Amino acid sequence: IPESGSKVPHDTRQRYVNFFVEEYLKVCRTVNEAFDKALVEEKAIYDRCGSKNMYLNIAVNTLKKLRDQGSLSPNGKKLCMEMGGKKEVMIHFNILLYVGFCFLLILFAVRDMTGIVLYRILKDYVLTEEQLHENGYPQPNPEKPGSAILGNGITKTASEERRATSKRVCCRCGEIYTVTASGKHIRKEECNYHSGKVLRQKVPGGLETRYSCCEGVVGSPGCQVAKLHVHDGQKENLEGFVKTFIKLTPADGNHGVFALDCEMCYTTQGLELTRVTVIDSNLQVAYDTLVKPDNEIIDYNTRFSGVTEEDLKNTSSSIRDVQAILLNLFSADTILIGHSLENDLFALKLIHNTVVDTAVVFPHRLGLPHKRALRNLMADYLRRIIQDDVGGHDSSEDAAACMELMLWKVKEDTKGRKW
Repeated sequence: IPESGSKVPHDTRQRYVNFFVEEYLKVCRTVNEAFDKALVEEKAIYDRCGSKNMYLNIAVNTLKKLRDQGSLSPNGKKLCMEMGGKKEVMIHFNILLYVGFCFLLILFAVRDMTGIVLYRILKDYVLTEEQLHENGYPQPNPEKPGSAILGNGITKTASEERRATSKRVCCRCGEIYTVTASGKHIRKEECNYHSGKVLRQKVPGGLETRYSCCEGVVGSPGCQVAKLHVHDGQKENLEGFVKTFIKLTPADGNHGVFALDCEMCYTTQGLELTRVTVIDSNLQVAYDTLVKPDNEIIDYNTRFSGVTEEDLKNTSSSIRDVQAILLNLFSADTILIGHSLENDLFALKLIHNTVVDTAVVFPHRLGLPHKRALRNLMADYLRRIIQDDVGGHDSSEDAAACMELMLWKVKEDTKGRKW
């Protein structure tokens, strides 16, 4: 049984349930009564403790008190006589332990929020069709198989019009630059930009806007310099998309729960996939690979992606290889968790609608298009710092953070619910 996140191992809890049942059999009139009291006693101890050591201290003291009570009670002999002697008692006791073991399996599944329990609860957080549209998730283009339209209604026809022009707007500094038909720069121009967001803060006399990266006022020269201008290409690259398949429902009804995060670089055609990581509900890596972009790389975006030229030097996996693996790993009903997951699905060129987006579950107080950063959510709710590596983000860390946030969320929201 998985014990990830459990403060007391399962076998320890089972052992003390057995001890408690044995002692309650001496003072209770029926086996069921002894069993029920043992479970209640052990659960109360578990809920009170904050660590394994504390649990053991309380459990040992409780067991001592029960033994003292049992030695003074006449009910032990009476129960043995009613059940036909010691041998029969032990048979019933072994059956009792087996039933208790099965019952604890259910308790653990609920407590740890794993398997079908987690899947069913997370269904309540899956984005609606309207939310998919609002957040720009890619959808199939009914007029052209293998291509997509965005939630904002942009189609291939509109993207072709943008691609036909030789002008691009840099998504970092806002400068207009010119490219060839293949997307290569006509002129080599440095990109001077601010990597942070624009923040507004109150000052005497009104509001002041500054960049979060260097605290420079809006309009000041950029604090970062890159060799070339770049664009994201999201409104142009709408071909090569695949959709997750509808598959037979597994015997337990669980289609799977995974968290997903991608890293991208800038190429002549915009942002392209360089790494993808998939994490399962036990926070174990289910799939992680580097990916070679189809087009010439302009900027590895290492500051944010953490992926370097050296990392991709011997990489041969293409986006089509990744799509094939993910289509096998997921079904259309698999729940995928991520932060602003529409960007990751666009990078994967994957159409999937059963998604839980932590940017939607934990919304910004100002509403869309504002979204809270993943690192801020982790700091606020789980008191953990992530994305503090100067070498860039780590997709496995970000995917695990999304899964942990949702595990925390469902446990908070289901406190007190009866199963």
